Amino acid sequence: MKSKLAILSLALACPAVMFSQETMQTTSTTNTTSMETPMSAPPSLNSWSVSFGGGIPWMQNADLKSISNGNTLVGYSAYFSIDKAISHAFGLKLQYDRGETRQGYFNTKDAAPANAAANLQVAGRTQYDAISLLGDVNFSNLLRRVDNKSPYRWALHGYAGVGVLAYRAYQKDEIGQRMTTERKPFKFNSLFGQAGAGLKYKISNRVDIEGRLMYVVTGDEQFDGGGNDQYSAVNRISSHTSDNFFNTTLGLTIHLGKNTNSVMWHDPLQDIYSKIDELNTKVDNIKLCKTGDVDNDGVCDDWDRQLDTPAGARVDGAGVALDVDLDGVIDLNDKCVTVPGAVENGGCPLTNTNSGNGMVSSDETAMSGIEFDLNSDRILPNNTPILNSAINYINSNNASYVVVGATDTRGTAEYNQSLSQRRADNVKQYLITNGASSSKLEAIGNGKTDLKYPECDPASKCPEWKNKANRRVYFKAK
Repeated sequence: MKSKLAILSLALACPAVMFSQETMQTTSTTNTTSMETPMSAPPSLNSWSVSFGGGIPWMQNADLKSISNGNTLVGYSAYFSIDKAISHAFGLKLQYDRGETRQGYFNTKDAAPANAAANLQVAGRTQYDAISLLGDVNFSNLLRRVDNKSPYRWALHGYAGVGVLAYRAYQKDEIGQRMTTERKPFKFNSLFGQAGAGLKYKISNRVDIEGRLMYVVTGDEQFDGGGNDQYSAVNRISSHTSDNFFNTTLGLTIHLGKNTNSVMWHDPLQDIYSKIDELNTKVDNIKLCKTGDVDNDGVCDDWDRQLDTPAGARVDGAGVALDVDLDGVIDLNDKCVTVPGAVENGGCPLTNTNSGNGMVSSDETAMSGIEFDLNSDRILPNNTPILNSAINYINSNNASYVVVGATDTRGTAEYNQSLSQRRADNVKQYLITNGASSSKLEAIGNGKTDLKYPECDPASKCPEWKNKANRRVYFKAK
């Protein structure tokens, strides 16, 4: 009998252990790669809970049984457990059971001995206590379809595990006195097993209600109260070797923790669903351009930083017209796409067109292409060819020049005045260091009052390339 119980216990425990090892391996891999898999328990979900409930045990697989010919001897049972969800589909329960089975009908085709029949005029009773470790498999989450997006409120759970059992079995004799037929305390060899299923309903994020049906394998021939030869001949009636019983219960589960949802009620694919829907929405917006594209540059207005792109101009991902040489002339209109030049010369470098009193006839000359980054007075590397060319112009003419610094309209007037002066001083110093006559140069800063594009006040009214053109240094002849 004990060897059969050991085999049953091993059969119940092996699937739970194997599943637990697989889950722990998955969790270990998750921690190593910092990625969440469908079989791991996210830290943002509650994983601890307590369960309790009560019900009716009824014994049918024993020498004495609870139900016969429509008559039922009703007992009671109660349980309490501490539950830990290891993943969305597997958990463990440390459970305590207490109850009383009531039985008294023969479970045999043979005739009962006279003394046995006398002992069975009053039902036998068995009071028991049990502690067990149960594996909990959430079949509804384990077998949930990927495309199932319905509200998740019902769940089918399977339970199996082993533990230790203590009981007191007794009957009443012919004159009505209670007679103890068996007493068994908690011992290592008092093993028992139980397995079954439960159907849960989610009342709220904190409370579940559950109906369970468990089959309890006691591993003991005297559990039904039939006794042994010392007290009764009941156990000699048939060849039953183990007194097992069914236990039907109704209970509640209370989820513990500070988070809103619990692990076993969380669809592990829910986050993936939302991300896919979000991605599909973005793709639809890109395809349909629901917000419009006023400049027809292929970038929807929601993301377009330049809504007045000229027709035919190439743009970047933000809808801004490309300017490869950063000279303030977009590639569509730039006659020298790869060489920085003056805006008034179609994006090409200026040549000396006057006879001696200045570099060109206009106030802003070759220096109009010297632009600066926001809040910076550093000369950019792409401006050095223009500056080197300007040195030759200065040295080849008798005129003197003013190096004028300017800014865009961001920031205060005091800050921009100082910044524009530093820009002019840096350019003047570069020219002198590289051979220009210091006596021909003077540096002044005009702050944000000297705009190349006056319409860019405030700066938010213009695309960035216009604001950058305002952040410049240019020459004026004295």
